[in-house]
Amino acid sequence: MDFHLPYLLYMEKYTSKTTALYYALRDRIVAGELASGAKLPSSRDLANSYGLARGTVNTVYETLIAEGYLRGELGRGTFVAYSDDRKVDRNNDMKDVQAGQSDVRTTIRLSAWGERVAELWVQPNREEDDVEQNRRSSTGSVNNRGNKRKVHWGDRFQANGSNLADVGGSSEVDGKERLNVRWAFQQALPDLRYFPVVEWNRCVHEEVRMMSQQHERDLHLTEGSLELREAIAQHVQRSRGIDAKAEQIVIVNGSMQAIALLAQLLVSPGDRVVIESPGYSPVARAAQAAGGEVLLASVDASGIVPQPWDARLLHVTPSRQFPTGSVLPLERRQALLRWAAEHDAVIVEDDYDSEFRHRGRPLEPLKRLDADGRVVYIGTFTLTMLRTLRIAYAVLPEGLTAAFVAAKRMYEPVSTGLVMQRALAAFMRSGAYERHLRRMKRVYARKYEFFIGLLQNKLTHLFDWVECDSGLHVFGWWKHNSESYATYKQACRKSGLDWIEVSARHLLPEGKVGASFSFSHFTLEELEEAVEMMYDISCSTSKLHPL
Repeated sequence: MDFHLPYLLYMEKYTSKTTALYYALRDRIVAGELASGAKLPSSRDLANSYGLARGTVNTVYETLIAEGYLRGELGRGTFVAYSDDRKVDRNNDMKDVQAGQSDVRTTIRLSAWGERVAELWVQPNREEDDVEQNRRSSTGSVNNRGNKRKVHWGDRFQANGSNLADVGGSSEVDGKERLNVRWAFQQALPDLRYFPVVEWNRCVHEEVRMMSQQHERDLHLTEGSLELREAIAQHVQRSRGIDAKAEQIVIVNGSMQAIALLAQLLVSPGDRVVIESPGYSPVARAAQAAGGEVLLASVDASGIVPQPWDARLLHVTPSRQFPTGSVLPLERRQALLRWAAEHDAVIVEDDYDSEFRHRGRPLEPLKRLDADGRVVYIGTFTLTMLRTLRIAYAVLPEGLTAAFVAAKRMYEPVSTGLVMQRALAAFMRSGAYERHLRRMKRVYARKYEFFIGLLQNKLTHLFDWVECDSGLHVFGWWKHNSESYATYKQACRKSGLDWIEVSARHLLPEGKVGASFSFSHFTLEELEEAVEMMYDISCSTSKLHPL
């Protein structure tokens, strides 16, 4: 069988044989070079052709089958199952189907505010503006021009939900009561007992030492440190398969800053914005502040359910739906991309905590599959590093990059925290970041398996638990009525135990309740003690007593 893969070329890009083979096969399938229905070599033949272990080939085949790219037929072999309905110009070097490529430039429609900002700030003499901004910043004459005004929201979006990746938790507990919460499951926090303090401090101290020599380095870049953006470009390419130039990456102070800027740039009064239900309610407030109308999209066990929405913008968490943890399958990802192309819309892909996988490998990000330049990918270091670091990033389509930088420049002409940005870049270049991730993946995977096992063993009479392959929280749907939930949660809170309540404030219909438990910062012993307490409290409540 005449079958060729550019495997050696992919080995230059990826250090893992499994990853290299995966992308060599996957990219040929997406590019149409392996058509739907084509039969692949047996695992034995492919392994012999490229000097691989048969188990490596089987792992790759099984992964591609699980993701919908291949199908296995008993007794017949393995076949390509993927097909893309979009028309492709095959005379243009297959450029349009090379998913995630940075040279795709789609014209993106901006809001009236975005058009004005782009006109004012995207100028040929930007270098002169940079010099002026540096001069004025150094003399302390530039103030924050953000116009603060009080906004009254509808009751539906007034209570602040808590994004596990980015926003300080907002519990119903008042400050005094919160101090007495021993088991605070509200926020996902890094387990700092494993943090590489010595290596991190070395990077920070070196950058501080160099300040006197290169104090204006990167100062004019509202996009953030070029060194960090280059390090992020390499990281997302290796870890998520996203090919992006450093020029397409903008450093932001938390993912919510990127989401708010995108709402201003893209949403005009009356435009509709699609948000998951349940979902991250601050996104709804950002859309409303821009004058947009919120459309709530239903979420099932496989994530958001695609519909032909008449909308301008979609915020979605496909790698790990917030807060349920469901993973969006390939066919739905393709459906969302087709919807965006057909409706001239933009998709904001919020990849808030998929760095830590407990099982298998992740599905392709939407950004990786994006052949039309309509996906903005948002990532964060909040959970992988220090929560107080406040560094996140947006990987932008080329058609939106200049406008986004101009919008950020309105509020932040000089990127904040440049010393920490450069320290993080050095930390990543040294390999310490990837070593830290590998270690924490093992730590958190053990905690997850232990915690979900406890919950399923002890508390299935209270919640329907949702298993997931990644992330730092466990989600469950309450099985009983809202009154019994309120009674139970109040009893747990009095005993020093609290969690995130997922209800109407997370864009759910009234009466439907779920619960999110962040586990990353607890020891195994603390998790076991907390679950035992929750079980004992349920036993003391007659209507909730396990049978």
